[in-house]
Amino acid sequence: MSSIADRYVYRVEWSEEDREFVGLCAELPSLSWLAESPDEAFAGIRNLAAEVAQDMEANGEELPEPLSVRRYSGKIHFRTTPEVHKKLAISAAEARVSLNRFLNSKITSNL
Repeated sequence: MSSIADRYVYRVEWSEEDREFVGLCAELPSLSWLAESPDEAFAGIRNLAAEVAQDMEANGEELPEPLSVRRYSGKIHFRTTPEVHKKLAISAAEARVSLNRFLNSKITSNL
């Protein structure tokens, strides 16, 4: 049987502090799973998230909506200082693109 947790976003990264791989779930940020290999960390966090989701459901708690099914508008409201705004506007003008296009290119180049 498929669980809502099957649609959650998972990530595995190295934890220098723990000297192990840590599995994480974006929708359930309080959970983590440490293991010696990335595959074990991934399997561990997926199993843990499924157990937590099942427990939450059994207790009538609302489950987090998977990020993968959320609707996104494409609009991000961003605040900065007037000085940074000015520097960004100048950089965009020098690149002969709109500020929006300039910021989008900067953001996506780091993803």
